[in-house]
Amino acid sequence: MTSFLPDLTPWRSSADFRRLWLSGLISTFGSFLTFVALPVQIKELTGSAAAVGAIGAVELIPLIVFGLYGGALADAVDKRGLILWTEAGQGVLSAALLVNAVLPEPAVWPLYVVAALSSALVSVQRPALDSLWPRIVPHDQLPAAASLNALRWTVGGVAGPAAAGVVVAYAGLGWAYAADLLTFLVSVVLIVPLAASPAAHEAAKPSLKAIAEGARYAWSRKELLGTYAVDLAAMFLAMPLALLPFLADELDAEWSLGLMYAALPFGSLLVSVTSGWTGRIHRHGRMVVLAAALWGVAIAAAGVVDNVWLVLLFLAVAGGCDMVSGIFRGVMWNQTIPDELRGRLAGIELLSYSVGPTLGQVRAGGFAAWWGVRASVWSGGLLCAGAVGLLALCLPRLMSYDARTSEHAKSVRAQRAAARTPTGT
Repeated sequence: MTSFLPDLTPWRSSADFRRLWLSGLISTFGSFLTFVALPVQIKELTGSAAAVGAIGAVELIPLIVFGLYGGALADAVDKRGLILWTEAGQGVLSAALLVNAVLPEPAVWPLYVVAALSSALVSVQRPALDSLWPRIVPHDQLPAAASLNALRWTVGGVAGPAAAGVVVAYAGLGWAYAADLLTFLVSVVLIVPLAASPAAHEAAKPSLKAIAEGARYAWSRKELLGTYAVDLAAMFLAMPLALLPFLADELDAEWSLGLMYAALPFGSLLVSVTSGWTGRIHRHGRMVVLAAALWGVAIAAAGVVDNVWLVLLFLAVAGGCDMVSGIFRGVMWNQTIPDELRGRLAGIELLSYSVGPTLGQVRAGGFAAWWGVRASVWSGGLLCAGAVGLLALCLPRLMSYDARTSEHAKSVRAQRAAARTPTGT
């Protein structure tokens, strides 16, 4: 039984891992409050599925621009400082949402402005955060760290939306934004004691040339490109989040909205707390493909059934599949990318797992306006399963990847062995 439980070794061995893990848990909880409150507020103010889906459109350009630049920046500056200041900036944006919510007549345009600015800050922060984990955790503990980080995200992802449904319904949107602001303040306090994490000696300064160097490296690694392409297809075609407020209405179950938002991370949580088995898997690419295809099938089923409890069940199954894919993508990335390129490759990773959901909101909202909410959900799931199958046929290196024999994994393992002892241990 214990072999299925998460491996807590990174938590025990690294003080910085503990601080960063707790900071992420707290801020994730708050961010999910806003994640639910923001589309609900736009729905209340406009009554339009397309307007809710447009959140993704305003997030897209900052995501692309700052994701790529943030990756280059993460390789060139102190990662800890970058994470700290972007976390503080997110708190300022939560304060702006709170101020707008308590106005007698809240405006719609600030919601889109905050969504765009938040997208920019997250895009700068995530490459620094993702490239910091391999520095504070020993190489052989990275699979365990990936599972624990997944657990952190899913705990916040379950508790945040579930709490948001209650808070928004009974206390109001302002309280949700206020709670998010408080979590960012606590998160900043936890980040301050982190050890400095300066740029690698070999790292290039942030520039278009540096970004292009990272892109060339990614292009040379077809198994990495496969993980990006599979996740992008799955999220673009089958991400249903923009439609959940309308799906709850169609099922005459408005009370279930918070549960719908929580169902996906709840499924992820079930995988996270039983993730001990993931350390025994070596063919990570095959698991990424299988999990992404099953994600699409589960989303399609959620769009077909009429019973709200079955919808919640299939959303939870989809969330579990997404977590399996995410764990193995993260392990492949962290175990095979050299330290001096981690930030730039993390920026590309950010685009792969963020542009998909962002564009997916636009796709889902547009399809729903044209074809109907339920049809938008099930058709997206089927398209996802088909696209993932096609990509698997076109990307043999992804399907044949084995962590035991990969030359890139061996190289990074040797690089880590020769490096100094990780900070925070």
